Amino acid sequence: MISQQLAETPRDGRRYEIIAGRLLTTGAQPPAHHAAVVGLMVHLKTCCPPDLMVAVGSLAFRPTPTTTLRPDLIVCPRGYTGVHPPLLAVEVVSPSTRTTDVVLKRALYETHHIPSYWLLDPTHQELTILTLTPTGYTCQTVLQSEETFHTTDPFPITLTPAQLLG
Repeated sequence: MISQQLAETPRDGRRYEIIAGRLLTTGAQPPAHHAAVVGLMVHLKTCCPPDLMVAVGSLAFRPTPTTTLRPDLIVCPRGYTGVHPPLLAVEVVSPSTRTTDVVLKRALYETHHIPSYWLLDPTHQELTILTLTPTGYTCQTVLQSEETFHTTDPFPITLTPAQLLG
C-alpha cells in the first residue's frame, strides 16, 4: 500500500522515500546539487561497462516492504528491479540533507549491504568513498578539490572532485 502511494507521489522536484514505514520528503535542491549529480553521472557513464547502468533518481532500492530508498545516483546491473542492492549509491550532500546523508542513509545503505557508498559535497569540493567490509563501511578516501583517486568499485574509474563539479 505504501509503495503504491509512493509511486503515485507528484513529480514536484522533491524526493520521496519510505524508511521503516515513514515518509521522508526532501525538498527541491539548489542548482549546485543538480550540477554535481549531472557531472558525476557523465563521468561514470563514460567509464561504465555495458552490463551495468548509471541511473539518476529514477530507480529506487526497496530492501524491505517498508523501506524505499532513492539515492541521487546509483550504479546497478541492467535489468535492475530494486530488490537487490545496487553496486554503488551516491548522495550529493547539501545543507538541507547533510545529516540524512551522512548519518541515516549511511546506516541504511550499510545495513542493506550496498557495496560502495559515495558522498559528494559540492560546497567543499569533497568526495568521500566508503566501501562495505564485514564490519561495516570503511572510508577508502576523502578527496579534496584537485586530489585524484583511482578505484575499481564498482568499475575502474579515476575521480577528482573539482572535475566532477565543473
